[in-house]
This record gives sequence, structure tokens and C-alpha cells, in this order.
Amino acid sequence: MPKLQIVFVLYPGVTHLDFTGPHQVLVRTPNAEVVVASMGGQDIEAEGLVFTKLADLAKIARCDVLCVPGGFGTTDAMLDDAFMAEVRRLGADATYVTSVCTGSLILGAAGFLQGREAATHWAWRELLPSFGATVSEARVARDGRVITGGGVTAGIDFALVLLEELAGRDYAEAVQLGLEYAPAPPFNAGRPELARPEVLALVKARMAAAVDSRAEAAAQAAERMAPA
Repeated sequence: MPKLQIVFVLYPGVTHLDFTGPHQVLVRTPNAEVVVASMGGQDIEAEGLVFTKLADLAKIARCDVLCVPGGFGTTDAMLDDAFMAEVRRLGADATYVTSVCTGSLILGAAGFLQGREAATHWAWRELLPSFGATVSEARVARDGRVITGGGVTAGIDFALVLLEELAGRDYAEAVQLGLEYAPAPPFNAGRPELARPEVLALVKARMAAAVDSRAEAAAQAAERMAPA
């Protein structure tokens, strides 16, 4: 029986937990090959960690599951025509087209979110309609073959939802137990509606520098977008 092909797409400026969280779950998928790829197989530095020995994205013939993590590099990735062409090519025939955090903006720029409900990091939800998507505030949003996770840590939840699709609920729950995934955060500040106002203001201020450039990139990517 052919192995299920799961491909994670990395690019400069990716957030490593967007990738490593779901990878930790999905690498346990039975009868599956999990491939991590970048353009030209180049090494990818992500916030101090360097991922190496990556597959060349252009040389991957096909996949069953395409997963695009997010990160501040999303802004440039959306406008990289060569990169986006490979995302469109692999996603066109994939059984599942998926993302974590702002990876959904890349899916949107590739044309995969038109008429779909999708999730992303809370700070960037307003950009999803540019790509014809309906915003979901859920931690994991499922619309047909498109499965999208919210911000960063939601990647683990997303991966467990996907694993249930691929291997059944019992198996997914067993993996969750094996990883002892039972979140009990020390602070009730993980979503904007829960955080104290001064904390929310602090985070928004830190992100302010990226707001205009990412919004402009999303607008440009939407103009280039063709139906996938």
C-alpha cells in the first residue's frame, strides 16, 4: 500500500512552532511519509533554529496533505511567484490543503480559500476576506478539504483534528495521550478577548510595524490570485 505523503512547506521567516508542533503529531501518522521542503532544499532559519537537509519543493511530485505554517515571512512568501507556483501545484491535487497561523494567507494567495471558511492568527484575521475567505475565530476551522489552524500553538490542535481524519479517533486520542497534551496555561491570556487590555495593547504595539507591509502584500497577492 503506498504511503500517505504529508508535505510541510518552509520558507524564510517561518515560525518554527507553527511547523514543529503539528510535525510532532503528524510524524506519528501510520503508513505515512512526512517530508519537510523548501525552495531548492535551502536551509531555513526560524527564530534561532536552523532546519537543514530539506527536500527541494520543486522536486516533490505530489502529496496527499499539504501543510503551510505561518510566520512573519508570510509577507514576502505571498509575493514570491516561484514559491507560490509550487504551493498551487502541490495543493491542486492534494486530498487536504492545510495551514497553521498565517500560513492561511499563503493558501489564500494560492487561491485555495475562495468561498471557504478559514482560521488564522487573531491579529491577521481581517486579511482573509481579501482572498475570498470567510473568517473563522475557531482554533481549528474545517471547510471541505481545507483545514486551517489559528495562531501558533493551535497547530497542535489542528494536527490532532487532521490525524483523526487520517487514522481515526482512537489513534488520534492515543497520540494525544502519548504526548501528554492537556493544556493548562498559567495565564488566561491566550486570546485577545481574554487578555487584560494593557497586555493586548502591548502585543498590538509589537506587531504594529508589520501591519502596513503585510496588508499591502496581501492586497498585491490578492490581485495576482487565480483560482486554484
